[in-house]
Amino acid sequence: MVSDEALSKLEQLSQFLDSDPGNLSLLADCAQAALEADKPADAAVFFAKIDALEPLEAIAANTAGIAAMRGGDQPAAQQWFARALEANPDDTGIRFNIAWSKALGKDFDAALETLEADVIDALPQAAMLDLQIDHELGRFDAAAAKMDIYLERFPDYAPLQAAVSVLAMDMDRLDLAREAALKGGSHPDALTTLATLDLGDRKLGEAREQYAQALATRPMNPRAEIGLGLVDLAEGNTLEAAKRLDKGADQFGDHLGTWIAAGWAHFVGGDLVLARARFETALAHDDTFGEAHGSLAVIELLQGEADAAERRIEVAKRLDREAFSTALAAMLFEQSQGNQEKAEQIFRIASQQPILPNGSTLMDELVKALGSAGGTSGLN
Repeated sequence: MVSDEALSKLEQLSQFLDSDPGNLSLLADCAQAALEADKPADAAVFFAKIDALEPLEAIAANTAGIAAMRGGDQPAAQQWFARALEANPDDTGIRFNIAWSKALGKDFDAALETLEADVIDALPQAAMLDLQIDHELGRFDAAAAKMDIYLERFPDYAPLQAAVSVLAMDMDRLDLAREAALKGGSHPDALTTLATLDLGDRKLGEAREQYAQALATRPMNPRAEIGLGLVDLAEGNTLEAAKRLDKGADQFGDHLGTWIAAGWAHFVGGDLVLARARFETALAHDDTFGEAHGSLAVIELLQGEADAAERRIEVAKRLDREAFSTALAAMLFEQSQGNQEKAEQIFRIASQQPILPNGSTLMDELVKALGSAGGTSGLN
């Protein structure tokens, strides 16, 4: 959180600058103050003014690149970093900054090319970024081959541990996920991993607290947003759950599981139209996603489209017979024999009554299924 003192300092320096706009030292102080006040776009403007008066030296150019990168202007950031690298071609920190900026710009292959072995050997953040890119691209085998090496090399770097915890969750290595998350301390990715594990264990209060803490630290955090939505769903707060899950799905963009989660929140809240729209969004991203077909089959069945539901169930079974929604759709269809009112009654009863030996309800299983939907690396 930015302190009032940092903001006051920037305001005061800016007022001084109004009286002496060509003062290079004052411009530099303003740029630094803007960074401290978490106003990278303002810092970028100050650096540009300095550069127009006197070309920035390498260290200042690198800082200008960081300001542009934090402000979301990756092309400008990479230009600044390139200038800094000209003067220091062997500087691993600058090369890492270039890779980081390229990754933020979704140019992952170029980022990996920049992350050469000496950069990764020198910097734990470079090892972390390398794993995050593999995760983002779905290269789990590649990530697994080097994950333990990086952890052994940089065991005390909490952000690396946090990144590993997220990766391990999506690799279904839950013991490693928990171990790495605990070593990740208060890092938002570590908190989100621990919260997701608690959600799976039905420790809803602990999960909510950790998701909320992760969001307070990093407001743009779709995993935490979705996690809180699932906690709300498990506690029966369907309206709030739908809002959070919609927001998380929008932030993730094309991640299929989040659209399915959002759709089920609307479904449980009784809005089949919005639920169907969310499931169709997932299907539009990937028409081979069995969970989307199974979810839509449930909607079709409850809306009286029994023939369409039966056909879609067969598609869902071919694609993913073990998917939660496929099993649910098949159960509803078999027990209702295509009767819409009977299917609705079966779902209402099954969603609230214990259906498994451990006492969990259909709604419990729904939250578990959505809670393990996974996501991307959290790279930002």
